[in-house]
Amino acid sequence: MNPTYYYLLHIFSLFVLTAHTFMAFANPLPANKKKTMVITGIAGLLALISGFGLLAKLHPGTLPGWVIVKFVCWIGLMALAGIVYRRPHLRDKLAFTALSLILIALVMVYVRPL
Repeated sequence: MNPTYYYLLHIFSLFVLTAHTFMAFANPLPANKKKTMVITGIAGLLALISGFGLLAKLHPGTLPGWVIVKFVCWIGLMALAGIVYRRPHLRDKLAFTALSLILIALVMVYVRPL
């Protein structure tokens, strides 16, 4: 498969994951939980699969350090949508955490200091 397809799927799924995570921050009502968790779960899984598919196409046989950092950021972002439903009073801190994780992941991709 062409790496461009992996790239587009990866970026799109991360946009969906980020949008629905922040939607959970904006409205953490229990009625919205199931739909949000399903969408963020599917988007997160697609981001993981397409990211490692892209990595296999562009860097076969290696696992650069920036990928590990980005993977940790992905795990953190995936967890935040569920956490906000259990602790809605921490929305501001969780939103800042989400923004920080997204910034770190972007720096790892485009600067690649490791």
